[in-house]
Amino acid sequence: MRRIAFAFLAAIAAWPALAQEPVGCDKFKWPLDKERALLATASPAATDAQAVGAGYRISLAADIALPMIPSRAPKPGTNLGFLRLAAPAEAGTYRVTLSDAAWVDVFQDGKALKSGAFSGAVGCTGVRKSVKFDFARAPLLVEISGATTSTIAFVITPD
Repeated sequence: MRRIAFAFLAAIAAWPALAQEPVGCDKFKWPLDKERALLATASPAATDAQAVGAGYRISLAADIALPMIPSRAPKPGTNLGFLRLAAPAEAGTYRVTLSDAAWVDVFQDGKALKSGAFSGAVGCTGVRKSVKFDFARAPLLVEISGATTSTIAFVITPD
């Protein structure tokens, strides 16, 4: 019985190590060198239509009214923001890559797009996560929620 209790306690103690995210820029599921460079030079953006493919930095605040309801309710005390983007030149799979931890939703034609693959890592300066979405040739609305920062940079690139 003592062995079982000891094994149980050892498993509980090891749990945080198993649940930790990968550490380092080489731990993402796909290469993000291009996105990392674009995020490092991200320009401040207004909420008006912008082009896909450039890095943008947007301001976030707790009291921003998002145009659409996020797919995940933001935690209290976190920040929100959004940016409207022009339609991509081609339909296809794109990556939305964020500089910091946050939740990202993408909308086209008033509907939330379902995210595909996801990759995240800590300890990589300038990049925190990347999420894939399938885009049509229609304007985009990117909403950021659940952020603890007051600004965030993101870039959308073809997969």
